[in-house]
Parts: sequence; structure tokens; C-alpha cells
Amino acid sequence: MKLCIRAHDLGVMGMPGILQQLERYGIDGVQLVCYKAFEDIAQTPGAIPVERAEVIGREFAAGGRSVELVGAYFNPVHENARKVSDGVAIFSDYLKVCKALGCDTVGSETGSRNNDAWTYHPLNRTEESLQGVVRAFTQLCQVAQDHGSRVALEGCAGHVCWDVDTLARARKMIGAPTRVIFDLYNYLDADNQGDYLKILDRGLDLFAGDIHVFHMKDCILRNGQKPLQTPFGQGGLDLRAILGRIKAYDQNSVLVLEETVAPDIEKAVETIKTTWESV
Repeated sequence: MKLCIRAHDLGVMGMPGILQQLERYGIDGVQLVCYKAFEDIAQTPGAIPVERAEVIGREFAAGGRSVELVGAYFNPVHENARKVSDGVAIFSDYLKVCKALGCDTVGSETGSRNNDAWTYHPLNRTEESLQGVVRAFTQLCQVAQDHGSRVALEGCAGHVCWDVDTLARARKMIGAPTRVIFDLYNYLDADNQGDYLKILDRGLDLFAGDIHVFHMKDCILRNGQKPLQTPFGQGGLDLRAILGRIKAYDQNSVLVLEETVAPDIEKAVETIKTTWESV
């Protein structure tokens, strides 16, 4: 198992601070969103030249830490066509330089017809919206193929790929090879929260061999309401059952803490490591 965290959840920007915090917490690597981790990189097309990516990649390697996933999240079904085209362009930029960063995979969620809110909209669950996701990521898979990199997709109950089966269908429609970012909490809502282990089992079966990273989140289950997210290890999910299933799926899984920040990182790291060793 390799334990990582989103670099921007460390509460610092720039390489010295990131590496220092990774060392402090005993974390192996990061999910890297460059425009959130470095002040000199904007979230605009053309903002990450390969020379800058090479510097970042060398610094992570010299610090003994890895970049396991590059994030370039965008909304492929936003009603503003310029925002979609900019998102595709930025994602394409990272597909071209991700190997210089020390990684071969760039990921995004599948978006919402609620535009910048990224929340549930009834039109998310239409064929038109799914086709919009497929068009954008089919284009990106061609860029990936041309540069020896890979595209990863992440589902979410409030987005177009709202359950594991819809995400599996989108990947089949895209046709080209893709990877999966598996965030179990993302799929939970007021109606299905009690079935979280069944959802995990279904996803492990559907995405067998293609899961790039697992996002690690915890939550409190609430009757009739969406589960309330908590720092990892402070919620009500059966973490032994979850981590036991992931370990059985792949002992070399990459686990990425997401939205757990100081002062809760140290406890979350300890919880994951001790639970993983005991299952």
C-alpha cells in the first residue's frame, strides 16, 4: 500500500513546504493539482510548460516522494462552452507533461449541469449529459494516446456518472483505455448510504484492474440525509471492512487522503496504517 494526500490539503504551497509536511506525517506521495499547490502556476491553458513540470518532478524524486495522480478537474457539461474548452485544454496540457511531473495519469470528475456548483441536477441523469462527458473524454484519450499518458475518471452521486454502473458505461462508450479514481463516499446519498459496502464490492468488480487510486474519506451516516463527511477515522464507516476489501483487491493499492487537513492528518494517517496492517 502507498499512502498519499492531495498536496493542497497539506495547508502549504510550494515544494519545500509540501516535502516538509509529507516527511512530517510519513506520507509517501501526493495527488497533485499544480494550480492549487504552486503560486506561479495558473488554472489557464498553457500555464504548465514542460520545463516547469520537469523541475517539479525532479524535486519530488529528490525528496523521496511520488506524484501518483495529477488532478485537472473540469466540468465537461458546463453550459458555458468556453469553460468546457478551457477545461479540456488544461487537462490536455497536463496529459502532455504529466510524465515530467513523475506520473502518467491525469484525472477529473464527470461534472454537473449545475455548472459551477458541481451539485445534483436532474439533467445529469440524461443521455444527452452522458454523451457530453463521453465526447470530452474521448477527445482527451486521443491526446493521452499521443503522449503515452492516461485519463482517469471519478464518479459522484451528484454528477453525470452518478453511480459505478454509469461510470462503467461511460468508459465503455469512450472505447479507449481509461483509469478509475474510486471515491466511495462520493457515491453515497440519503437513499443508498446503508449499502456502502455493496457499492464498494460492485465497483471493485466492475473496475477490476483499472482502479488507479482510492480516495479515503469517512462520514457519519444520517437517516434520510446525505452522509456528513468527517476527517478520516472520525466517522461511522466500517473502515476495517472497507480497507480489508481494498487490500484483498490489491495489496499495492494507492490510498489518497482527500479533504482531511491539519490538525486531523496525523490521526488519519495512523488510522489507515494500523487498520491496513490488521486486516
